[in-house]
Amino acid sequence: MFDAFTKVVAQADARGEFLNAGQIDALASMVAESNKRMDAVNRITSNASKIVTNAARDLFDQQPALIAPGGNAYTHRRMAACLRDMEIVLRYVTYAIFTGDASVLEDRCLNGLRETYLALGVPGASVAEGIRKMKDAAIGIANDRNGITQGDCSSLMSEIGTYFDRAAAAVA
Repeated sequence: MFDAFTKVVAQADARGEFLNAGQIDALASMVAESNKRMDAVNRITSNASKIVTNAARDLFDQQPALIAPGGNAYTHRRMAACLRDMEIVLRYVTYAIFTGDASVLEDRCLNGLRETYLALGVPGASVAEGIRKMKDAAIGIANDRNGITQGDCSSLMSEIGTYFDRAAAAVA
């Protein structure tokens, strides 16, 4: 996993070139926007339990067969595993948001997850729906304008959405 600076330097080095003005400007812009990024990560992290719990509650209200006898989240052990997995996905999404790079999410969380769920008989479509519910909640919390760095956050919110979308697509 490379941070944005290391990635730009590695790419320039591989080509045997100096950093160009466009690359420097892009990194300068990223630094200028970093407080917004940290505010978003802090808000999501501070509300992680609420995000996961509410997303799971909404999912089980929408798909009650999951918690009915014989369902994939039936029994406390299975329910706990479901909540744990949702929390892990959310945690790796926050890492991607913080670094501005999805590689840690892809490499350490999503790589092979669909195959694991298939082998365990976990319904990927239901997991994907739970991730989409976490996305909606996380963006709602991160995009709240009270007490954070002011400015346009639309591109950051869009970026955050793409990390959740990647996670949902990986398990569906």
